[in-house]
Amino acid sequence: MFVIVCVLLPRFALAVAAGGRDVLAAGPVALAPEPGREQFIGEVSAAAEAYGVRAGLRLGEALARCPTLRLIAPDPVGVADAWDARMRALEGIGAAVEPGPPGTAFFGSGGLRTLHGGTLEGVLAATRKALEGPVRLGAAPSRFAAFAAAGRARVRRPEIAPLAAAALAGYMAPLPVSLLLARPEVALLPDALERFGIRTLGELTKLPRAALADRFGAAGPLARDLAQGKDAPLVPRTAAERLEERLELPESASGVQLQRGLDLLIDRLLARRERRGRALRSVVLSAVLVEGGTWRARVTFREPLADPRRMRLVLGQKLAELPAPTDVLRLRAEGFGPPAGDQRSLLAEPATIRRARLREAVRQARSVAGPDAALRIIPVDPDSRVPERRLTLAPWDP
Repeated sequence: MFVIVCVLLPRFALAVAAGGRDVLAAGPVALAPEPGREQFIGEVSAAAEAYGVRAGLRLGEALARCPTLRLIAPDPVGVADAWDARMRALEGIGAAVEPGPPGTAFFGSGGLRTLHGGTLEGVLAATRKALEGPVRLGAAPSRFAAFAAAGRARVRRPEIAPLAAAALAGYMAPLPVSLLLARPEVALLPDALERFGIRTLGELTKLPRAALADRFGAAGPLARDLAQGKDAPLVPRTAAERLEERLELPESASGVQLQRGLDLLIDRLLARRERRGRALRSVVLSAVLVEGGTWRARVTFREPLADPRRMRLVLGQKLAELPAPTDVLRLRAEGFGPPAGDQRSLLAEPATIRRARLREAVRQARSVAGPDAALRIIPVDPDSRVPERRLTLAPWDP
């Protein structure tokens, strides 16, 4: 039977941001809220959990429960780099990995047994050897069941769930419904289920499928299937090339200086020989902040781009989200499109050619959607208190 292995590194983001797991054992610590976002804390240490502090609490409530709580600046860039290194280590032993949130990953063990002693235990031993630090390993016929098994495992003792369907359902039955929080599709259900007195997965499976669908929509039957050990197949990630440019700024940069740095990174990235003429489908823009911590944003273009002007228009808007001046700016290509060929920029063309192309585009749009497909906004009474009187629409003639 096909067996899925779950790799679980507890408190991975917190350990990376803190600089090591030794800091977690020194006292109650938690990830501070990300700058410019809602004031919710991130992962917390075991000592903080003893005070009733958990991830997702508001900062004020967390400090009220644990006045000695020490906050650590989040490091999304460092977490992403460290997690990618772990994924490449797993791929190094031959695993086709489906990465989850940082600290959780899944892969099938079927084809790996011949490479590692012919047994599941050999695969688990090779997995533990490939990863650094404490790791919990769980194995089961489905992804969610493997995650539940990894939660019950110990650092030196992996947990292997039963493979038969009936035995697997009995194995899952006493586990708490809070395990559903790990799946975004059903993360809102545990609180509601506990209010109804349903605290275990076994109690959840006893509810009629139709009743769950009526109360919770599609998430209800999905949660019931997960509680019985049923799940969708794995979707391993595709191997990606690492194409990245980094710029260290001599002084903490913001505003125009930061925009110039971004322009330089885009030009460098597009000039790399490894790109081989391909357009970029998605990129990651990240920064090391002066005040401590890092910032990271992933941008997916509507269509693959190789035009630096259009890329600056998109990525320049992300710079406005930076919460503080920056010491280091990084730009990495994550997804590639087909070869760009001669990808001309509309802004770089002469005015006459640009106007002719716009006129043809408007003509084609009107032929499909009617005469109101292209309109222009005309200010009529900007000072009016009635919004409908301030502007009007008229046919646009390029």
